Amino acid sequence: MNPVELIVEGSTHSLARRAADVVQEYLGSTQDPVLGLATGASVRLLYRELVRRHRQEGLSFSRVRAFLLDDYIGLGVEHSQCYGNLIEAEFVRHVDIDPELLYVPDCGAADPDLECDRYDRLVTRAGVGLQVLGVGRNGHLAFNEPGSSFESRTRVVRLAAATRVDNARYFGGPDQVPALAITQGMATIRQAAHLLVLATGPSKADAVRAALEGPITSSVPASALRLHSRVTVLLDPSAAGLAGPGG
Repeated sequence: MNPVELIVEGSTHSLARRAADVVQEYLGSTQDPVLGLATGASVRLLYRELVRRHRQEGLSFSRVRAFLLDDYIGLGVEHSQCYGNLIEAEFVRHVDIDPELLYVPDCGAADPDLECDRYDRLVTRAGVGLQVLGVGRNGHLAFNEPGSSFESRTRVVRLAAATRVDNARYFGGPDQVPALAITQGMATIRQAAHLLVLATGPSKADAVRAALEGPITSSVPASALRLHSRVTVLLDPSAAGLAGPGG
């Protein structure tokens, strides 16, 4: 079991700045940066800070190849909640990443299983240097729900009810959230050289505690972080369980 670098920041904004420091340091460390990108509320402020640094400080992403963790199956390609469209709207179009070097799973593929195999090979060959991750309220990583094997590869998954409830705010209700998705598997994610994990808000505190302090078990997929050789976990006070009543 490997030590996790755990950092608790004073606010979500300082957390985003610290996370952006990690990304910027990585970009400066290699001529061939390969970023793994996540979507969701926990990483949104990180992307805003990276966009700010690009615009105001000249931080360049021109050499970056970027790979998305997951995406829904069943949404039209133009749907605003397709993760490929979200990452484009929130980050990619505002910096100098070559759009041809942004890779997303094709969730409209005629044969989703073949697409999973293709995408897994693509990610594996690229060799992600820094993978950005969030943690789900039920301890999921990407769309690897509780029970996912630590040896799983990119595949089609059925979303847990709790995940559909959590994501309902982006749709018309839980029943409008797609039931299926393509996700990089736990083993695929763990190939990355460095995992950068962000969690914010009190709803994540139990999952974070279980992941970092409880048994290492597939019932808490995020507990697999402790098996990786290099993990940085950034929390705000509430995700760290430090908020007082009403905090």
